[in-house]
Amino acid sequence: MTALLRYHSALLVRSQRWLPPFLLYAVFLGVGVQGGQPLLDSLGYAAAFLLPVAAWLVRICVSNEPPAARTVVAAAVGPARAHLACVLVALSAAAAFGVAATALVTFVSDPVGSDHQRRVPVLAAAGAGLLAVLTCALLGAAVGALTAWPVLRSPGRAVPALLLAALLALVVSGSPANAAVSGLVDGSRTATVNLPLWPTAAAALLGAAAIAAACALTSRRSL
Repeated sequence: MTALLRYHSALLVRSQRWLPPFLLYAVFLGVGVQGGQPLLDSLGYAAAFLLPVAAWLVRICVSNEPPAARTVVAAAVGPARAHLACVLVALSAAAAFGVAATALVTFVSDPVGSDHQRRVPVLAAAGAGLLAVLTCALLGAAVGALTAWPVLRSPGRAVPALLLAALLALVVSGSPANAAVSGLVDGSRTATVNLPLWPTAAAALLGAAAIAAACALTSRRSL
């Protein structure tokens, strides 16, 4: 698996297809996060916009290989393991983007609540932000796995499905991503830090289930 992860990481980096989602995320942060804004609000913004970026990265990674190379790798290690490596590389890249964004947001934001009066503990807020980022990255990977090959083969269906699923994952009440982001925003109003532990755990379970289903389908369609 280590060799597979290195292989797909090198493919992603050399293809430069990671640049569009990275630049889009950077634009989102540049527009939505300004110096001096309340820390928890800015962390919530950074986490929320990571979800569609993670889904996009999964779509990039699972379609990054030429068909012949994909066939060779699948024959050597099995289609499920090859597909899993693609998704894990995308998830790792999204998490790296999120960690860097959390560090930047923590540095430029003001550690106060929405009223700009009450102070917020910086380390605790950064920890909550990292958990929210991980939650959104995991749920984004789940969205990407279920809206890309081999689940949906037609780009005409896959891309709208990805965008709709990412939107719903952010706005639907009860979604782990919605709960994590809302927890940060609500905490900013009261200047309290709420660690999104259950949303992160739920996102991990949903992400694992979605990725396992996509890998199983890859094996069946490769037979």
